[in-house]
Amino acid sequence: MAALSRKLRSVEGGRLMFWCPGYDGAHQVGVEGASPGCWGYNGNPDAPTFTPSVLVTYNGPDAGKDGAPPAICHSFVTDGRIQFLADCTHALAGQTVDIPDWEEA
Repeated sequence: MAALSRKLRSVEGGRLMFWCPGYDGAHQVGVEGASPGCWGYNGNPDAPTFTPSVLVTYNGPDAGKDGAPPAICHSFVTDGRIQFLADCTHALAGQTVDIPDWEEA
């Protein structure tokens, strides 16, 4: 993993990673190459935009309990801000926040 800025990290396979405060973890998006599933990227590591939306399903605290679906983090990332969509199952649903800086190790 290599730092591109305070907001983005580069990982193997042409992927970029940013910290998501709603999910409370890192999201990865593939931005290089011609393989299906790659996101568009504006090339700005300080204020990234990824298109289309970023949709992550994961085992949240209630996932699978009594037939509950997986937890969802769904957002638009535009100019360094994360707009969490209404279908998110975490506390930041419907809010827009800046991509936080990575904490230094």
